[in-house]
Amino acid sequence: MKKIILIICLNFGFTCFSQEHFGGISTSSRVGILNTTLNPAEFANLSKKIEVNIYGFSFNVSNNIIGFSDLSSDKNLEDLIFQGNEPVNMRIDAEMIGPSAGVSWKKWGFGLTTKANGKFDLVDIDPNLGSAVTDNIANIIGTSSISNNNNQRIIGTTWGELGLSAARTLFENENNRFSAGVTFKLLFPGSYTNFGLDKFNGTINYVGNEAYLNNTNASLNFAYSGNLSDSFTNFDDYSNSIFGGLHGLATDIGVNYQRKDGDKKYKLNIGLALKNMGSMTFKNDSNSSTSYSLVIPGNEVGINLNQFSGSNSLKDIEKVLQDSGYLTTIVTNKDFKVKLPTVINLYADVKIIPKLFVTLYTQQKLNDNNSNDQITTQNIISITPRVNLGFFEAYSSWSNSEISGLNGGIGIRLGGFYIGSSSVVTALINDSKQADFYTGFRWAFL
Repeated sequence: MKKIILIICLNFGFTCFSQEHFGGISTSSRVGILNTTLNPAEFANLSKKIEVNIYGFSFNVSNNIIGFSDLSSDKNLEDLIFQGNEPVNMRIDAEMIGPSAGVSWKKWGFGLTTKANGKFDLVDIDPNLGSAVTDNIANIIGTSSISNNNNQRIIGTTWGELGLSAARTLFENENNRFSAGVTFKLLFPGSYTNFGLDKFNGTINYVGNEAYLNNTNASLNFAYSGNLSDSFTNFDDYSNSIFGGLHGLATDIGVNYQRKDGDKKYKLNIGLALKNMGSMTFKNDSNSSTSYSLVIPGNEVGINLNQFSGSNSLKDIEKVLQDSGYLTTIVTNKDFKVKLPTVINLYADVKIIPKLFVTLYTQQKLNDNNSNDQITTQNIISITPRVNLGFFEAYSSWSNSEISGLNGGIGIRLGGFYIGSSSVVTALINDSKQADFYTGFRWAFL
């Protein structure tokens, strides 16, 4: 059987991915376009009058089940993912900052940024149901009752962004500077797929190598658009369908305070931003969003879960369920709207002694990941000590996320080039459930 969840994880490259993009470098005292991705008010604080971003790339994964030590065990990947009774959560997230520019002029700062996003998420997947659907059974006789009031989701999303930013220093004297900024984002939705299984109650009967589902009640949502409507097991379907038409708007707003330490330098930098307030509408000839009621009586054999063998897409899964006769259509829509993951960012970068800084950062989500029309994110808190010698900078970011727990990494900057990971240290010395890598180059002058 083509195990949909597992194939996606493998095609993304499971061992080379966190959820906080550019962790550590995005709060550097060398203020540039990366800082403005956290808070548009930072455009008023650019270290140079002009900055051009050539590229920035971050590729991340975070989960709550599999640690690095598990990957060297004799168990296969299916056993590892669906071991125990804890709901499975996984976030795979890629972000690329394309050609972008920022300009500082008197008390103003302006920016034009481009960004591409790709995400795949598992949300609250019941391990017993996951084992049965992925054929992770062998000569078992018995039953398993499952009751899960969460909305179990499998989501894939790609979209592009064009950001137009402006910031202004509102107050400044010899020791203090206060700024505010805003970014308006034009959104270009590419592809989307969502499977939602809400308030699932059912019984799985195991007979030999087969599993049957009956005595079941649940609400289902199938939504798909673009390339992901035909398959979400192929990485090319994500990378080839990032930018669609202009069908969405979003806004970031932020404020910033600096305790100054000379021209373009500070002793303390505090920022607060509200990001990703907006949504995008997916419009495509292959679009479909349908909500169903699933009812399987307890006195019937039910659905043989082996029928999902060979399924590559939501359309395949939906067809099997429709053919079973147990689905009742509630509502169907052609075009549908998806919300961006709105978050609050709060950070403080403190100069301890000359050349040594420490950053405290937190990201808190404002939306519910269980909603079928919601792109997901997670809560994060981190601390980053750094040494900034001007041309050279080294730092170590330590974070705690709600899914993978504690993670630590390192990174360096040489001029405009940077490279790092927010989890490589814990991956090497501990049983980390997160991994990531990022790199980029930007050029600043005047």
